Amino acid sequence: MIIVDLKHDENSAVAPGRPGSKVYPDSPLGEDIEGIPTGRDVEWEPLVDYRRNGVSETTIHGAVAWCHGDEVIHSFGGNVLCYGRSMMKPFMIKEFTEELKYCSWEQKAISVASHNGDTEHVAAAQSLLAEAEWPLMLTPLDVPLIQFGRQVRRPRRWYHTCSGEHAAILAGCRAKGWNRAGYTLPTHEVFKAYMRQLRRFLGEDWTPSRIAKDGCGLPTVSNTVAELAKIYAGLVQDKDSDWIWEAMCKNPDLVGGFNRLDSTILKIGKGKVIAKEGADGLLGMAIEHPDYPNGLGVVIKIAHGWNSQATWYVARAILGCLGIELRNPYPLNRQKAFVVPGIVPENLHSILKTIPTWDEWDPDQDRWLYEVDL
Repeated sequence: MIIVDLKHDENSAVAPGRPGSKVYPDSPLGEDIEGIPTGRDVEWEPLVDYRRNGVSETTIHGAVAWCHGDEVIHSFGGNVLCYGRSMMKPFMIKEFTEELKYCSWEQKAISVASHNGDTEHVAAAQSLLAEAEWPLMLTPLDVPLIQFGRQVRRPRRWYHTCSGEHAAILAGCRAKGWNRAGYTLPTHEVFKAYMRQLRRFLGEDWTPSRIAKDGCGLPTVSNTVAELAKIYAGLVQDKDSDWIWEAMCKNPDLVGGFNRLDSTILKIGKGKVIAKEGADGLLGMAIEHPDYPNGLGVVIKIAHGWNSQATWYVARAILGCLGIELRNPYPLNRQKAFVVPGIVPENLHSILKTIPTWDEWDPDQDRWLYEVDL
């Protein structure tokens, strides 16, 4: 093994070759793992660009995949490998739908939520457990995801965006008689049950190339964007088999929060669409539509990570092509957004051209409306 002479302190216990080095990367350039392309190796596609007076100042890259039933019908960078993150909460909770069926609709919705940590979110999450069980929670300490809260609130586990999911898992484990110690480990029954759910849609022989620790501590597995779309199409097929779809539609603001993209889509979907955001630029949509009788799953992944505004433009365009009207996000500052045709199948391009990425009260403000002599 070649040991690179990294610039560590001379007394460092984690310099290459020393015992502590095993839990650190080997190189600041990253390691090459056979069969696992990094973000610098894959072909990200341009999804939307922001222009100022005709010049592209920012281009947002990513991937989009559409799946009808178990068939991928459109892939725009959909072979990119990523982690499903919190977008996969409905599938993590599916194992417990029978045990939690007597919960209130608010408790059911918070179990699949990535919430803002508002008062109603914390109250719903806490109600899933007796107070004596609260110390079992293993969510990291966090503060609410609101603009004016970080400097005035003491970090708590309940503020974490995944606290509802963790509380629901603990309640479900109790009902099943499973040991709740170590419920976040990949060796626990919770993860084994989650893998069974994914294999329902991807095949019994499917195995992820990587298992990682998510931000909340639960395991997350690697999938291509196309695989994630196939899994989301399965939510349409499962619509009436459990309470997940109905709970999300009944309580959209518990799933995310006020003005969050997934919560907004749930509101305008009129019971025909469920949406779930995931960390680092993910949005999954399960759509019940007459043109796609086997269920339509659409997944958007932003290459550089979380960018709600860019994801919003892409989601509005996709849903608009399906006859579902999502409003535009808040406008850009003296720029205009323009989507790339490849985000939708070719047969929908003519409809895509009719969906403006601006509003009537948002005229061009990125130029002077007269010629400038130079």
